[in-house]
Amino acid sequence: MSKLNGKIAVVTGGSSGIGLATAKRLVEAGAHVFITGRRQSELDKAKDLLGNNVTAVQGDVANLDDLDRLYRTVKSEKGKVDIIVASAGFVEFGTLADITPEHFDKTFNINARGMLFTVQKALPLLQDGGSIVLVSSCLHMKGLPQYTVYSATKAVVRSFTRSMAAELKDRKIRVNTLSPGATETPIIDGQFNSREEADEARKMFSSMVPLSRLGTAEELGAAAFFLASDESSYMTGSELVVDGGWTQV
Repeated sequence: MSKLNGKIAVVTGGSSGIGLATAKRLVEAGAHVFITGRRQSELDKAKDLLGNNVTAVQGDVANLDDLDRLYRTVKSEKGKVDIIVASAGFVEFGTLADITPEHFDKTFNINARGMLFTVQKALPLLQDGGSIVLVSSCLHMKGLPQYTVYSATKAVVRSFTRSMAAELKDRKIRVNTLSPGATETPIIDGQFNSREEADEARKMFSSMVPLSRLGTAEELGAAAFFLASDESSYMTGSELVVDGGWTQV
């Protein structure tokens, strides 16, 4: 019997990158997974890749109406949630002098506000003994220039984990943080104006990492699966840093 047979999971940002790799691991372990993302075309591709036991619901975590629609779908189709992997995120860099209110608001609305309400709105469906994984970033432990706002939102996520774990402990719901380092996902290309610029950034990040390379979405998906499953049953309020040693060595 697969480890997650009968379990229902929600993965935000599940159409690409770490979210998609996590959804794949959950499906392979027997869970039915609801994935959500902003672009319908990418969701359709992800659903085709993942095959059976997947429901794709288009939506933006920063839009509370979209979150309500997501959980109405979950309630209608399955009636419960056992696992939440809040992976949806947005990154846009800029110097301190260049930060605009629009950049600040968009980054916080997706990475912090969206993450909070992803969890809050799931609570009526979330089963006692469930597991929540909040995807942060190792950058909340670094002082990397031009990532001021992004890094701040990821520090918020780490704080959410502690507070949520304390509040949900009586329901035996575990809450943990996954903090990736530089990872080979489409989000890298999305930060730059050209493939050449993105490749230079890849080289720069790789040079900072003791393992001298970027992580893969599959490696981070495996870590998220560990936190989501009973393999991490004695962990809550914790942070699992998967960054090739960038912040640790």
